Amino acid sequence: MKPHWLGTFLYPAALVALFLGLQGLLGLMGVPIALQATLAALPSVAALLLSLPWRLKQAWGESNAWKRLGVRCSSAELIQGLGRGVLLAAALLLFIVVALLLGGAQGELRLTPALVLNAALLGLGVGFAEELLFRGWLFGELTLLLGHQRALWLQAAIFSLVHTRFDLPAVELMLLLGGLGLFGVLLAEQRQHDRGLLWGAVGLHGGAVGGWFLLSQGVLDLQAAGPDWLLSPANPIGGVMGWIALVVLLLALRR
Repeated sequence: MKPHWLGTFLYPAALVALFLGLQGLLGLMGVPIALQATLAALPSVAALLLSLPWRLKQAWGESNAWKRLGVRCSSAELIQGLGRGVLLAAALLLFIVVALLLGGAQGELRLTPALVLNAALLGLGVGFAEELLFRGWLFGELTLLLGHQRALWLQAAIFSLVHTRFDLPAVELMLLLGGLGLFGVLLAEQRQHDRGLLWGAVGLHGGAVGGWFLLSQGVLDLQAAGPDWLLSPANPIGGVMGWIALVVLLLALRR
């Protein structure tokens, strides 16, 4: 069974509309701006979880949605997958941290239990929700429509565009777009490496997001770091050194 392009567009558009609508409603209720995105994300993710089995049944003809998406597995497979992903994220961050320190960043330890917990929850929440949407549903749906290779690059391009800040100078913008695209390819390759299971990609994505939050907020002083085009302290995969780290990991996965 093959999905239709209209449904492929309208399904995520409805989820985004729900998220933005909830943000607007929270704003009208006087909720602080800093909390609006987090509070709006909770029911939006719930809507994603509730609607995905229906979407796969209607568009893919798939009755076992969570297995097809790579979520359902044994507890041992889940732990091993998460562990592999977190180790890859640690390797990525280690390379970037060394480059930042050589470029002028300073170590400044200011960790707290609350910061560590916040980083763990952020990594797990973002990693699971975004991997379920991008490497679970989107990659799978595009594969049915276009085939594996074109779907691999298109899902990475969409992932990059959704996450990019477009207020950057041209060179930094192109580097960030490319870095995010490479990260999207790496996450998809991680899922393929894990034979369709999603948890390795969740660990890699969540480990990178949560780990960088922890490092930037509780370990590193980035004010004196090197040029943005080389190191990109605001988003380290948007610099040349981040690109190098991502390419090395991609080559390692494809061996």
